[in-house]
Amino acid sequence: MNAAEIVAELETLGSEATRKTLLRHGVSEPVLGVKVADLQKIRKRIKVDYQLALDLYETGIYDARYLAGLIADDSRMTKRDLQRWAKQGSCGSLCGYTVPWVASESRYGWEMGLKWIEARQPHIAVIGWSTLSSLVAIKADEDLDLAALKALLQRVEREIHDAPNRVRYAMNGFVISLGTYVTSLSKAAIAAGKRIGVVDVDVGDTSCKVPFAPDYINKVVKRGTVGKKRKTAKC
Repeated sequence: MNAAEIVAELETLGSEATRKTLLRHGVSEPVLGVKVADLQKIRKRIKVDYQLALDLYETGIYDARYLAGLIADDSRMTKRDLQRWAKQGSCGSLCGYTVPWVASESRYGWEMGLKWIEARQPHIAVIGWSTLSSLVAIKADEDLDLAALKALLQRVEREIHDAPNRVRYAMNGFVISLGTYVTSLSKAAIAAGKRIGVVDVDVGDTSCKVPFAPDYINKVVKRGTVGKKRKTAKC
């Protein structure tokens, strides 16, 4: 199937109720209102398709872009591909999930994540911190630069309250990911989270809440699953 055929299928699956919910959560037009469960069904059928993912992302349609992230062949994504997707990220969920998922599973996740967190554009910085969060969730600790991650944790502690709105959310997520997925940094993440305190983020007209990092990590500690990696960043 090509991108036009997929978009035609997505148009039949969209609903106004879902579209309104997505818009309320900050998704930008154009959006068709397709449920993630329906996108996952298409993903299972297509599996992986590098070119189709690129073509779907280029449509600019939110639902097609989300699907693009699910079916992207991460191993074939180039730096140019990733940079173009990041630059075109048009809403919180693409910047916080779709692009970071693909970047973290590519060959360039660490490099691009570090580059993006330095960006002046808030949506790019969100992608950077979210990419690093996804990366520590899927990479074995021995494959991570633990010293650099500890330095980034200290940076978050210094800068989070002065960062732009959604960047604060992503930085808080980074603290949680370190504490959850990197065993040797779990205690440091809890301590940093306590010093950071409550992170204030305007989540718009939604019921979303900003997790208090120490509480979130401590729940994982009680479950005994600190350091348990995810098979994939995508969901």
